Amino acid sequence: MVYYTPTKVVFGKDAELQAGAMLAGQGARKVLIHYGSERVVKTGLMKKITDQLDKEGISYTLLGGVQPNPRLALARKGIEAVKAEGLDFILAVGGGSVIDSAKCIGYGAVYDGDVWDFYSGKAKPSGSMGIGVVLTLSATGSEMSDSSVITNDDGGLKRGVNTDYCRPAFALLNPELTYTVSRYQTSCGTVDIMMHTLERFFHSGSGLDLTDQLSIALIKEVMKSGLKALQDPSDYDARANLMWASSLSHNGLMQAGNEQRGDWACHQLEHELSGIWDVAHGAGLAAIWATWARYVYRENPARFAMLGEGIFGFAPSDNVENDALRTIASMEEFFHSLEMPINLRELGINPTEEELDLLAEKCSFFSKRTVGAFKVLSKEDMRNIYKAAI
Repeated sequence: MVYYTPTKVVFGKDAELQAGAMLAGQGARKVLIHYGSERVVKTGLMKKITDQLDKEGISYTLLGGVQPNPRLALARKGIEAVKAEGLDFILAVGGGSVIDSAKCIGYGAVYDGDVWDFYSGKAKPSGSMGIGVVLTLSATGSEMSDSSVITNDDGGLKRGVNTDYCRPAFALLNPELTYTVSRYQTSCGTVDIMMHTLERFFHSGSGLDLTDQLSIALIKEVMKSGLKALQDPSDYDARANLMWASSLSHNGLMQAGNEQRGDWACHQLEHELSGIWDVAHGAGLAAIWATWARYVYRENPARFAMLGEGIFGFAPSDNVENDALRTIASMEEFFHSLEMPINLRELGINPTEEELDLLAEKCSFFSKRTVGAFKVLSKEDMRNIYKAAI
């Protein structure tokens, strides 16, 4: 086991006011500020940041327009700007999509070829530009993770790369910056945080009881805080718990001591849904999870029963399979309480037989891989899950 978390985190109110000092501490002199919508400009956050850079004598170039399911095309523009202008650091101001796009730019800026080589598996990264984060959305945990996911519109391919090179040098986390996140995105983010821990919880190797208990505690807190944030978007404690859980759920802590990294089949299955239909990642995960769970639970129903005991307080019965199914059904009820879909129809998707074939083809990398660890899924299994999820 290797647990590596080099990101320096500043957490709390006004954390974003340390952006200038943090960049100066990294030796940054010419920064690419990467962001998504104009919300960060309208709220005054961007001016807070650029004022700090001006004070530190750090020049900057702005590149906005990152979409949910960030696009390769924009990242390529960022790479061109970095190389043309001699930029030396990237500051991502936004949520997971912005951070993932910044990581893609970071990889491509120190590479002579096309950055898609890394996401398609043609090459492996050997470095990255330095990256810092001002977080405005609690969801992906990309602010502390080794993960970057990007979507190539050519073929609708959504692919990821995991290396320690892309871990941000620092992350500034002020829960107040998430007050204006929409109700829908708050729910999507809540699901995404939960899923990063659930993917690690469902492994088939040995693990530590302490890690299991940490995982259960995190999921319970996220469920509670997600609902509170929907009731009161300015509930600081709820937003703070979601923000910190987002980071802890995806920085490796929830797999520490586990023989395997985790299952990750749901993430791989969802990537093809959002790659083709551009759905929100969290909503796609909610729409696929229960179908996956019912397809695989017999591999180790006691694992599902343990989850139900831990997060829902269920007393174990003399039928562990029924306990597992009760847990799965209760998770569906919770997703509905977040106004999230629990199947593809509720997600707004009704794939044809041909589209089911395409989903399985793409998820299997055109018959070149399996996915999952709790239960290894073949291309046929993938298609079965997609079909059952309708």
